[in-house]
Amino acid sequence: MDPALFPADVAWRRVSPRLITVRRALALVVLVPVALAGCAGLAFASVPAAVALAVVFAALTGWLWWWIGRTCRSWGYAERVDDLLVRHGLLVQRLSVVPYGRMQFIDVTAGPIDRRLAIATVHLHTAAAASDARVPGLPSGEAARLRDRLAALGEARAAGL
Repeated sequence: MDPALFPADVAWRRVSPRLITVRRALALVVLVPVALAGCAGLAFASVPAAVALAVVFAALTGWLWWWIGRTCRSWGYAERVDDLLVRHGLLVQRLSVVPYGRMQFIDVTAGPIDRRLAIATVHLHTAAAASDARVPGLPSGEAARLRDRLAALGEARAAGL
């Protein structure tokens, strides 16, 4: 990350590596039926075509597996005195700065796989329509701590408005 755009002097926290497991499990929900349909279709193809398609599918699956790991590891957040920083992205790197006084509410969500792996996503909502700050893959305890801290800081900062 570019230190001119993304502060290097901030203590960045990473999300849980279990987020990778969740995202890969969701990818398997799509990949397994595609692979089964491909196998059924390959029964009618010539052997060289079947081998070529299998190699391409394996290569794309391997690349997707790698990409999921890299994108999940790109997430980070930092709590500063007046705001929360959220960063993510590989090709397009994004930094969201959410002032505590601008937060309207904090939403914590966890799907079935998330709950099984004890992780959650914290969504930060502001009045801005383009605000989509979220921190996925936080351990459940950390998500609850962050939610409570952000709510307290938001109330304290908004009281002066």
